[in-house]
Amino acid sequence: MENLFAYGSLREEEVQKTVFGRILKGVPEKLLRYAVREIQIEEEFGIESYPIITPTEDIADSIDGIVYEITYEELQLSDTYEGNSYTRIKVSLQSNQTVWAYSAKI
Repeated sequence: MENLFAYGSLREEEVQKTVFGRILKGVPEKLLRYAVREIQIEEEFGIESYPIITPTEDIADSIDGIVYEITYEELQLSDTYEGNSYTRIKVSLQSNQTVWAYSAKI
């Protein structure tokens, strides 16, 4: 099993049903020393803004999200959902748990 920290649309039940075929059960968690910024992604009908996590040096910065336990196959489905503008990275949460999260491709 894999652990995925979601801070954006992957927390939405409709998105989960579309991507995974089920509604996920998760645990609230906090990502420290990161902030949510926006990136611009060209979509079929124009430019859209999407949230992205960005590391900071400020201990006051944090992101509230949810950790989901999913299968490796579901993790690959989430890679496909996130597309070419995001990359999956390992992050450490407030609970000292290391999990996957999505950030901007460099």
